[in-house]
Amino acid sequence: MSGFRTALVVATLGLAAAPRPAVAQAAEWAAQDETVYHIFVRSFRDSDGDRIGDLKGIEQGLDYLQALGITSLLLSPIQPSPFYHNYFATSFEGIDPDYGDVRDWHDLVTAVHARGMKIYLDVEIQYVAAGHPWWQESAGNPASPYTPFMLYHGPGNTQPESAVYGLTTTPTWDGRNIGLATINLRAPEVLRYFQVMLGALAAPNGDGRFLDGVDGFRIDHMMDDLDNKGILTNLFADFWAPVFAHLRSVNPRITIIGEQFDWGYGEDFLKRGGVDLVFAFPIRGAIVSLDRRALASALAETAQKTPAGKGQLVFIENHDVNRFASELRDDARRLRAGAALGILLPWTPSIYYGQELGMRGRRHEGWTADGTDIPDREAFEWTRRVEGPGAALWYRDTGPWWTERYARDDDGISVEEQQGDPGSLLSYYRRLLALRRGRPELRRGAVQFLAAPDSALLALARTTGDQTSVLLVNLSDRAVRAAVPLPAALQGVPLRDLLTDAPVGSGPLELTPYAAMLLATGPERRP
Repeated sequence: MSGFRTALVVATLGLAAAPRPAVAQAAEWAAQDETVYHIFVRSFRDSDGDRIGDLKGIEQGLDYLQALGITSLLLSPIQPSPFYHNYFATSFEGIDPDYGDVRDWHDLVTAVHARGMKIYLDVEIQYVAAGHPWWQESAGNPASPYTPFMLYHGPGNTQPESAVYGLTTTPTWDGRNIGLATINLRAPEVLRYFQVMLGALAAPNGDGRFLDGVDGFRIDHMMDDLDNKGILTNLFADFWAPVFAHLRSVNPRITIIGEQFDWGYGEDFLKRGGVDLVFAFPIRGAIVSLDRRALASALAETAQKTPAGKGQLVFIENHDVNRFASELRDDARRLRAGAALGILLPWTPSIYYGQELGMRGRRHEGWTADGTDIPDREAFEWTRRVEGPGAALWYRDTGPWWTERYARDDDGISVEEQQGDPGSLLSYYRRLLALRRGRPELRRGAVQFLAAPDSALLALARTTGDQTSVLLVNLSDRAVRAAVPLPAALQGVPLRDLLTDAPVGSGPLELTPYAAMLLATGPERRP
């Protein structure tokens, strides 16, 4: 067990009362210096006035993202699909024409890399939608060369295997009903196809420079036994391992992010599954709860179950969960506490588009089909007017997701309204990301829980080399006054709160409800 993991595990055994564990050097993990920005492509930025987010729009937003402190983009699927979210493809090649064309994709990838940033692409390749040529040409035609690509039951290719959740069809937000089926991931033809197809996305021209290819992939709904049906089993070894091996032979620096289907700690996916990172779902749940004991436990168990050299994406929002602001009833204090935790905790932070503005959204279970999730995927708010320039309002005037939308004119939740305000949530995110970028211990430092004397106070020290800082977060609605035993490097020296750039006096520390502090030696200049 690495020193990083040991320190976290030991710390949780006694929480507030235990002696402080020794600080050990942290093991490096994948993407430790990155900050990921998760973009739902259709909703981010419209470049051509059709109200649909597109690749050119993302390119136009790169100045904003780089100023925010983002190093890496994670794009939702861009493959052709009858669904607005672009999962369940009708082709694994090409680009949804709503988003642009191959030239637009090449321009975006080139622009991202020219800035020293990375780009990851979400792929979902286990299923297809009606209209995919593999299904279309093999259905009822066993002689089709595509028959091995599809998973059929019964005679004559008449009964395709259902997709996720046992679905054979699914209704859509715009009133259609689309067929779904499962790919035969055990077929050698399928394995080779995806090796070549994904390899071409990683290294399109094979020149060894990788400037025109993606830096990695997010594997959606990854499972060893697909959908627990006992039909497509041992996929980690028989399908994903050779796919990943081929990608790493094409580009040794490729990064594979697995979305573990069970939303657990992801240990099996990091070990047997062979991915580099998984999503820190348990940490996300603990942050939303703002419970110190739950958060300390989730951090410790995540550390224990994350192998050396592997990583976790720490997030508080994504396209499948409620917006953090709606979970916490738009409480500005708690939004800042969540931001500090999401950015300054160990591993790699992932920000869902608009999270930094406090965008709101909550799944509406009463609505039908995939419209249920539109509130979590509303258009990014560039301007104070909902229908301002760049607004990707693809769902405008189509149903309750529009009339009951969360975004409203002049609601204070837009880039235009927040970018010039030093007290805005956007400015706070910029500050957090600048600190993380500028201080190596916040990216890769060893971790040590401190014996906080108050049950509401999370106290976490990070150290690398000669640089130490301490994150304090009051996870309660009451003020906390506590004498926190600081690491030796911070004892008897002038301290500052790097989040406010204010000096910190000697004696007990005082934190208002849901306040965060980042203590380090002063003086400190703002990043």
